[in-house]
Amino acid sequence: MSKTIHRIIKLVSELNLSARQFDISIGTANGYILRMEKNNASVGSDVIERIIKEYPQVNLVWLITGKGDMFISEQKKPNTRSKQEIEAYIDERLKSNLSDEKKALLDEILTEIENSKK
Repeated sequence: MSKTIHRIIKLVSELNLSARQFDISIGTANGYILRMEKNNASVGSDVIERIIKEYPQVNLVWLITGKGDMFISEQKKPNTRSKQEIEAYIDERLKSNLSDEKKALLDEILTEIENSKK
């Protein structure tokens, strides 16, 4: 009996995505899917939830048990993301993180200035 991780690898292939692109699309750490496959590990329900949220056309029963078709309806073929869409998503996340870091650094500097005035 194959594990959920093996079905996820099949899904990634069917979506014509790299494992890294898939990791990014569902918000997991870089290398997560390949690491889980290498270790033949179980995938948590949080990851399954993210997959179904991002790819609603995936048959949840198939994903968990392997029974049935990969997709809910063959007419609802996966909507794959282009390289540009994935790069734009990555850029947006990086800018968001950078902005948070800038705010934290600014707060730290302002605190130091206030403390030096005392």
